[in-house]
Amino acid sequence: MKEQITYDIYDKVDIRVGTVISVKKNEKARKPSLVVEVDFGKDIGIKQSSAQITHYYNEENLVGKQVIGVCNFPEKNIAGIISQFLILGSIDEEGKVVLVHPSQKVKNGLPVA
Repeated sequence: MKEQITYDIYDKVDIRVGTVISVKKNEKARKPSLVVEVDFGKDIGIKQSSAQITHYYNEENLVGKQVIGVCNFPEKNIAGIISQFLILGSIDEEGKVVLVHPSQKVKNGLPVA
């Protein structure tokens, strides 16, 4: 387990639900990665991220899917892509990522508590 944090620290993390609107391969990435664009609703808008999620996901099964992301990290250049949020998932023993998503369709931009 990681170091304990306070609720005040957790409250600073802006975790939101959004819908994937486009997916393409990040051709410049050293490890197989996808560039994912997600609509986080009117207040946050559309953000992109480069994510190592190619074991289970591609354009066919990811577009239209709702995902959960951390939206208030600073932008980071990942293999030529400006990553604007962190998509959340569980990482299994082999390093494969299974995305976290709502069990029912919800409005884009809703906060996760």
